[in-house]
Amino acid sequence: MFKKIFIILVSGFILAQYLGVSYGASSDSGSGDNYLDLYSDAKKFVLRAKKLEEKNKIDRATKLYSKALKKLEQAYKTDKTNPDILNYLGFTLRKTGKLEEAEKYYLAGLKIKPDHNGINEYLGELYVKTGRMDLAKERLDVLKNCNCEEYTELKEVIEKK
Repeated sequence: MFKKIFIILVSGFILAQYLGVSYGASSDSGSGDNYLDLYSDAKKFVLRAKKLEEKNKIDRATKLYSKALKKLEQAYKTDKTNPDILNYLGFTLRKTGKLEEAEKYYLAGLKIKPDHNGINEYLGELYVKTGRMDLAKERLDVLKNCNCEEYTELKEVIEKK
C-alpha cells in the first residue's frame, strides 16, 4: 500500500514539475503577449500620439510612436502578412523619421492588400513629404472610389503642396 502511494506522489510531483517547466518556458519565450494584443496596444499609443501632435506636443508624440513601433515589431514577428500591422509599422516609422523603412512596410502591405485604404493614404502622404507628387496622386487615384476619409485626407495633403 505504501509503495502505491509513494508511486502516485512521485508521479504527481514529476507531472507537476513537467507542467511547471513547460509553462515557464512558454511564458519566458517572449510570446506571452498575443500579437493581437500587441497590435491593439500599439494602436492605442498611435491614437494618443496623434492627439498630442494636434496639440503640437511633438516630443511626447514621438515617444509614443516609438513605443507603438516596439509593440508592432513584436507583433510583426508573429504575423508578417497582416496588412494592418504593416500599415502601422509604416506609419510609426514615418512619424519617427525613418521614411525609407516606412515605405518598405507600406509596399509590403500593398502586395498583400492593394486596396488597403490606410496604407494608400499614408504611403501617399509619405510620397508628398518626399516630393514625389506623381506617386502620391497614384495613391489618391486608388482611393478615389472608396468614399472614405482616407481619400479626403490625402487629397487635402496633396492640395497643400
